[in-house]
Amino acid sequence: MKKLIVILWIFIVMPLLAQSPVEKISSRLKAEINSDMQKNKHLIWIYFTDKGNDYQKYFVNPESVVSSKSLQRRSKVFSESSLIDFSDIPVYKNYIESLTIAGFELRNKSRWFNAASGYADKNSINKISSLPFIKKIDIVNTYSKRQNDIEFIKTDPVVDKSSQPEGIYSLNYGNSFTQNNLINVPLVHSLGYTGSGVTICVMDAGFGNLTHEAFQNMNIIAMYDFVDGSSVLGSHSHGTAVLSILGGFKEGQLIGPAYGADFILARTEDVRSETPVEEDNWIAALEWADSIGVDITSTSLGYLDFDPPYTSYTWEDMDGNTATITIAADLAVAKGIFVVNSAGNEGFHSTRNTLIAPADGDSVFSIGAVNSSGERTSFSSVGPTVDGRIKPDVMAMGSGVYYAALSGNQYWSGGGTSYSCPLVSGVSALLLEANPGLTPMELRDIIRNTSSQSSSPNREYGWGIVNALDALNNSPVPVELTAFYGSYQNGSVILEWITSTEANNRGFEIQRTNDNSLFETIGFVDGKGTTTNRITYSFIDTELNRKRYSYRLKQIDYDGSFQYSSEVLVEIPFLDDYVLHQNYPNPFNPSTRISFTVPEKSFVKITLNDILGREIRTLYNEEVTAGTKELEIDGSSLSSGNYIIRMIAGNVQKIQKITLLK
Repeated sequence: MKKLIVILWIFIVMPLLAQSPVEKISSRLKAEINSDMQKNKHLIWIYFTDKGNDYQKYFVNPESVVSSKSLQRRSKVFSESSLIDFSDIPVYKNYIESLTIAGFELRNKSRWFNAASGYADKNSINKISSLPFIKKIDIVNTYSKRQNDIEFIKTDPVVDKSSQPEGIYSLNYGNSFTQNNLINVPLVHSLGYTGSGVTICVMDAGFGNLTHEAFQNMNIIAMYDFVDGSSVLGSHSHGTAVLSILGGFKEGQLIGPAYGADFILARTEDVRSETPVEEDNWIAALEWADSIGVDITSTSLGYLDFDPPYTSYTWEDMDGNTATITIAADLAVAKGIFVVNSAGNEGFHSTRNTLIAPADGDSVFSIGAVNSSGERTSFSSVGPTVDGRIKPDVMAMGSGVYYAALSGNQYWSGGGTSYSCPLVSGVSALLLEANPGLTPMELRDIIRNTSSQSSSPNREYGWGIVNALDALNNSPVPVELTAFYGSYQNGSVILEWITSTEANNRGFEIQRTNDNSLFETIGFVDGKGTTTNRITYSFIDTELNRKRYSYRLKQIDYDGSFQYSSEVLVEIPFLDDYVLHQNYPNPFNPSTRISFTVPEKSFVKITLNDILGREIRTLYNEEVTAGTKELEIDGSSLSSGNYIIRMIAGNVQKIQKITLLK
């Protein structure tokens, strides 16, 4: 027995003694403690050695960690069996409780870094460092706010820049035409793309005046203030401006590229006082957005210096692997999120970069600024990164940009890479709407390779000014479809689709989901090889036990590559249901047919509406008996784009989205 005790002492106790409490405390934190003896509390990161002994339960139920939408996004970059990993497991709650007992005041928890941030005094830090599950204790980097990085808003007098020609575009952009037209957004809008179905998280200094007319049609699905720990957001003109540039909508005034997207708003910094910007808020917001299912993050902020007495990051640290927020941003991209960030407003330097973190990340899409003539602005940061990568990635207008003001329904114009960033984020959303299967790296390459200097990128312009239309036209078509539609007939769902010539097509997985669950494969249809004509395919789904399903196709080629189609929603009518079926075909040109089902004698009104819900014409307005009726919709006089069909029968209202492509 004594021999066994000695062995246990050697293999268990000795290693713990070898890592003394002092060694767990970083040199930076020790320097802060020793240099500021008057400081009672220190803002620190505490890193843990593990995540407890019961973390395997999360792998069995991934939706206990992140949403189904997050899992669907991850399926683009991970295998279906590995949609979450160790970094997604929550911090072990017992460890947090032990820290609290030791005097720690919790601010944020980070699953990705297996760490917690908060306040502790010197005695508490020493106590915590003696706990066996503590790996490291370090300071939270606190960045000093710099006017040109964080609040670079010039309230320039608004001048009429609306040179929009009449009769070409489907929308009136007002004074926002120039900033959109420089990157070819209006033509993409005219094709019907608005960012619909894409979720964007904007992380900024606050969002005020959300009652502004430019935000009236914006779909904000979540918001949180990580500075004050509240679901009520702090107000600031910077976030208001950025959000309006990205997704505002008021015809004749301001239209953002992604006005049809869903938005998540996160306040991550405090600019009300001299409180420094703190990296843990930004990381906490990024993890939160991931758990909801964000597709794109847009951040018009960046960090370089932090407050004395600590040593600041310098241009030499812009290597993609030093700043904690840069590491977090790259990790987000690895999980399928497209991370877009301002390159910085630090201007030009002849021999070194002037970037700000996290724009230096190798997977972060960093945005510089040009004026309305396409010339680089003097304040726009330049690369390359220390390890030799070209930055910024691309450019958009960042001078004289039109945006919603913080009071009333006013508008202002101003400059900064803060304003070029949301424009590119919006273009990214348009491309993801067109092809939801694009991974972040595929999306990055498409935008880069269709920008103005794609053949000769450099440290001032990157790959050049974005061209949304060229990027859309050069995106891989998600399955070579010319049509994909579904309908309910006699107890089954009939799916039909038509492809153009495709010599490399091995076949299609048929995938289905009901509401918010993950897609599942329910069948496979073989491809038809080297046929030189258009090919029609079909599939019948008879295993129905829900009232509605969404279907998509996964086209698999012989080389193993694959693409996803857009989704088709099919309502399953029962005897007690009112149903407005999906039109057929969809997309269509110039006409399509749509059917509806009523369970009893009813007065039915069906209208054609624009994407904002405004009625264009009445398609049907009379009493009908129980059963299914079919209508023809003539789109000859309509412009290309998305439209809404609305059916009202009694107290029931149903809608379907249709797409006209001329």
